[in-house]
Amino acid sequence: MDETNKSEETVSLKKSTIWQIVSGVLGVLLVISIFTSGFGYGSAGGTLTGNAVRDVPSQPTANDGPAPGERVKVSVDDDPYLGNKDAKVTIIEFSDFQCPFCGRFYQSAEKQIIEDYVKTGKATFVYRDFPLTSIHPDAQKAAEAGECADEQGKFWEYHDMLFEKQDDWTGVGVSKFKQYAVDLKLDTKKFNDCLDTGKYASEVKKDADDAVAAGARGTPATYVNGILVSGAQPFENFKQVIDAELAKSS
Repeated sequence: MDETNKSEETVSLKKSTIWQIVSGVLGVLLVISIFTSGFGYGSAGGTLTGNAVRDVPSQPTANDGPAPGERVKVSVDDDPYLGNKDAKVTIIEFSDFQCPFCGRFYQSAEKQIIEDYVKTGKATFVYRDFPLTSIHPDAQKAAEAGECADEQGKFWEYHDMLFEKQDDWTGVGVSKFKQYAVDLKLDTKKFNDCLDTGKYASEVKKDADDAVAAGARGTPATYVNGILVSGAQPFENFKQVIDAELAKSS
């Protein structure tokens, strides 16, 4: 074999090796992207896959969150849920009603998840509170208002209204929350007393503490059978994780 052929073979081998390395790296990055909000973790730039990040005080549970694909223990507690409690997949969303990324998740993924997986009996969807009060001053009372609506059996109607009207009540707060109770024909005296006394403030705090303990650092933080999918990601990304979990249990 002459020197020219040797040179060509050497170059060809190097290119092949490089492409294998590049393909492997891209594969790893794709997996990381799904579980860490599409590289938008903590982004405030308004991208579809971003999320809002909480300023978490330094404590043992306030880490950088689970590793991509890691399964952690997350309790459903006694929070509002949709679907069959015995479904093969449990989806727990820690959310903030004032968070714009949570609003995007509600519009772009949550509705489709409920339609395709919850209504068909394949999954249970649980909502838990994680108000990021350091950046969303109305989020705490919004969460409490949701709990007060739940007391009267209207959590999901109130949940939908808060996300649909997010721009209307942001910066206004309690007066709007009370008006929504009127709109939904709740017992307004009972609702107003509940909200004014902070009846569910400790319940909201417990949800937030559980979110931090599970490794959530921002909203929305959605756990599919304990696997964190972070941020307002497209429905297709959630579908990939949910389908994989369904396949494991079949």
